[in-house]
Amino acid sequence: MSTTDVIADMLTRVRNANMVGADFALVPSSSIKIDIARVLKEEGFIKDYEILRGNTPQRVIKVHLKYTAEKEPVLKGLKRVSKPGLRVYAGKGEIPRIYGGLGIAILSTTQGVMVGKEAWRRGIGGEVLCYVW
Repeated sequence: MSTTDVIADMLTRVRNANMVGADFALVPSSSIKIDIARVLKEEGFIKDYEILRGNTPQRVIKVHLKYTAEKEPVLKGLKRVSKPGLRVYAGKGEIPRIYGGLGIAILSTTQGVMVGKEAWRRGIGGEVLCYVW
């Protein structure tokens, strides 16, 4: 089955696994999804991720979810912003702050996928992929 919005599919799989308290989520691999997983790990929202090769040609990303000592998920929410039907771009001065800096905006820029704060420091804008808090 072919999906139109692969990033929304990834975010939904991670959100669903997070809500049921699963240890990991399996996501079909692509370079943009690997970059998003890297940013989530760098910002401390997930424990780790690994790229697995199954018995199909398609690789799979295994996203290890992170929980507190009280079994509360560290990842509270994920929201897709830019969609295939409506792309959302932000200039260097328009990069959004999520929950007053408690969350992050993930942007796709000319210098790669990065957090909104990093894009603001570098003085570049880009496509706003999603919000994470």
